[in-house]
Amino acid sequence: MSSAPLWLWFFFVASVLGALFVDFVLLRRQGAHEVSLPEALRWSAIWVALSLAFNVLLWWAVRDSTGDTTLANTRALEFLTGYLIEKSLAVDNIFVFLMIFTYFSVPPAYQKRVLMWGIVGAIVLRTVMILVGSWLIAQFHWVLYVFGAFLLLTGIKMWWAAGQEPDLESNPALKLLRRVLPVSPQFDGERFFTRLNGKRIATPLFLVVALVGVTDVIFAVDSIPAIFAVTTDPFIVLSSNVFAILGLRAMYFLLAAMATKFHLLSYGLAVVLAFIGSKMMLIDVVKIPVLVSLAVVVLILAVTMVLSVRTAPRLPASRS
Repeated sequence: MSSAPLWLWFFFVASVLGALFVDFVLLRRQGAHEVSLPEALRWSAIWVALSLAFNVLLWWAVRDSTGDTTLANTRALEFLTGYLIEKSLAVDNIFVFLMIFTYFSVPPAYQKRVLMWGIVGAIVLRTVMILVGSWLIAQFHWVLYVFGAFLLLTGIKMWWAAGQEPDLESNPALKLLRRVLPVSPQFDGERFFTRLNGKRIATPLFLVVALVGVTDVIFAVDSIPAIFAVTTDPFIVLSSNVFAILGLRAMYFLLAAMATKFHLLSYGLAVVLAFIGSKMMLIDVVKIPVLVSLAVVVLILAVTMVLSVRTAPRLPASRS
């Protein structure tokens, strides 16, 4: 059961649909163009501000509908913690997107459209997964232990694999797509399909969109159980997840230019997942307050970012 009133559910859905509509309209009007760093920074700030504003609305709605200020504070903290966890995991996701774009030599002007469709697919997919996960937890409490063990193992695996370059050529999804789909040898603007010798075939951009979708499925399996460790309220899990995803495109272009500065991020995310998994497995033994969870996640990420910046590989000095 959710503590959010029904009208807030409708407002949330309408806000997401409105945001996607505006984004698609702007995308169509701008056409194919490379997103500059100032533009990415501006849109990132807008999405973060909208997310925080929604959190304030959530606090007011819960307090107004229940008359319980303590519950409203708890729900707002849960939203903020879930939002931060999803944003953090999305950064690692972004680096995989960067690898995919680099592998396929996707021009920067076309990347915007790929990410937009990837966001739409992510919202639909995660909504289904969150609703199913909420139902499972409500029916079978022991599912929390399964989620916790999975996150703990994922954190250990992420730590072990940190710093290793993924081999995209051996990706089974890419191999399957190439086997079942005829693909044109070059891009055709922003089109996903084109015609070659009278036949309608996919462009490399379609393969990129498909791989971005597969990547998001993999990351969703990690991030959604992580937020369930913070709260089992389906509205908080869904809204914090979706608001983090809505700003993913702007955050990609913001971080793509600084990828080397966050080379230790995977280690920090591995520790976060291990902490959240352990918290979920001990949920009936030790009750860790949401504020403590938020503080631990922020501390881990802050230490990781500082160490990443201090130990970032230096570019070779240019010779005159």
